[in-house]
Amino acid sequence: MAKTSKTILLVANGDLRNSANKVCWPAQKTMEQTLSAAVATLGYKLVRTHAYKPAVKHGFISSQKEGMEVFSKIDPKTPIIVAEAVWQYSHHLLPGLISHQAPILTVANWSGTWPGLVGMLNLNGSLTKAGVSYSTLWSDDFTDAYFLTGLANWLKTGVAKHKTAHIKPLAKAAVPSKARAIAKKIAADLRTKKSIMGIFDEGCMGMYNAIIPDELLFQTGVYKERLSQSALYYGATQVSDEDAAAVYQWLLKKGMTFRLGADEKTELTESQVLWQCRTYVAALRIADEFGCESIGIQYQQGLKDLLPASDLVEGLLNNSDRPPVKNANGKVIRTGQPLTHFNEVDECAGLDGLFTNRVHTALGQPVENTLHDLRWGDWDHSGSTKEYVWVFLISGSAPPAHHIGGYKGTDSLRQPSMYFRLGGGTVRGIAKPGEIVWSRVFVENGKLKMDLGRAKVITLPKEETERRWKETTVQWPIMHAVTYGVSRDQMMARHKANHIQVAYANSAKEADLALYTKAALAAELGLEVCVAGTKADGSAF
Repeated sequence: MAKTSKTILLVANGDLRNSANKVCWPAQKTMEQTLSAAVATLGYKLVRTHAYKPAVKHGFISSQKEGMEVFSKIDPKTPIIVAEAVWQYSHHLLPGLISHQAPILTVANWSGTWPGLVGMLNLNGSLTKAGVSYSTLWSDDFTDAYFLTGLANWLKTGVAKHKTAHIKPLAKAAVPSKARAIAKKIAADLRTKKSIMGIFDEGCMGMYNAIIPDELLFQTGVYKERLSQSALYYGATQVSDEDAAAVYQWLLKKGMTFRLGADEKTELTESQVLWQCRTYVAALRIADEFGCESIGIQYQQGLKDLLPASDLVEGLLNNSDRPPVKNANGKVIRTGQPLTHFNEVDECAGLDGLFTNRVHTALGQPVENTLHDLRWGDWDHSGSTKEYVWVFLISGSAPPAHHIGGYKGTDSLRQPSMYFRLGGGTVRGIAKPGEIVWSRVFVENGKLKMDLGRAKVITLPKEETERRWKETTVQWPIMHAVTYGVSRDQMMARHKANHIQVAYANSAKEADLALYTKAALAAELGLEVCVAGTKADGSAF
């Protein structure tokens, strides 16, 4: 490709599913136009490296094969921008970006509707794990001073820097002796008795950052049991109608609402829900058979062609109060306890979830935990609060214990057909107000690391919640989160994943102790730990 010193290359990565790429293309096209204008105002020209494809009605790179072909034809010494207005599969681009020799900039639109932020954060985490140098920026419309200053710096120097003064190594924090003592006890147990993490196939949606190398896990006492989606599917087909119906009736008696219809293609049906109940039973029985303390289900590719979405399964597994299931010996599996599940087989979330379960059990705190997408954030349009409120939004299910009203405040809507042809119901609700610990495990420089901080979940007026749901995905559970001592831009600059782990505690003081204890546990097991932001009262950790 011919170039000048003022040429900047552009690639746009997308989904593997053409249905999603087709729907999202107009938003990507608009983003690229505004981004190109911003680059032009600084005296540079943005040149797209791959064409719009009329046959499929989008211009995304939609496979690893296509990504390799695109990068084989471009100059590796020309700076490149990865522009993302949508969810993307990071492995499509990784081979090309790993071998690219010029500066790389990942850019996302600040939008809830078009999840470029989520896609970019996953790509950032994947590049971080792969040891690829990159810069990153985000913007509502690519005209704000923060974005333009960062873009100008990157164009001139190849680097866009952000301030991350909110991050502090755990070694500089005053960890309570109680937290250290509990952490040492849990760590000793994990080293001695060890724990099995069940993996129903790795690499969901190309999330390279979500795969922990086995040798890094060994130090934590956690070992993978590599299971198969096909085994889960087969297991679901072997669950009796009676067992599936018992799960469904249990949920109905608890007060959970299923928004049922008659059209299998567009509405949630009882048949879809019963298949989800079968999968729930099968997942527990397989986990019990292999001795898994935690499991991760692929969620998208593979299973989506065979079964309704696994959301109902995932939300129930992470709840202490859930439908009882017996194993082959007639014993109820993990009575009164969750089976820690990590959505989209995100092993970093799985390790975090296991730590959380152990720590919160020892402290007598709520054990229900889940990941969410760090989907988007905005100011409260209703004016009920002046604080910046994040939208944490998992792609389908959260434990009912996290919702206002528990099961009675939880409903199930059909997953969008764009993603799930066979349907399946979500586990949706509005997260209850309270104090939470947020965290993320990630891989950098060949090491396991963890960032964690504190936040509160607030209640917003109904109209503001509805606005946020409509701006994102109305079928999915929502959490209104306010992070302590961490601004929007600080979070984006530092976070190494599209996912963020959350767990409640009974009070601010107890949440602080839970944070310290989990941080100490992670450090005891060899992770490099940093605390982010402040406590609820603004004091430092």
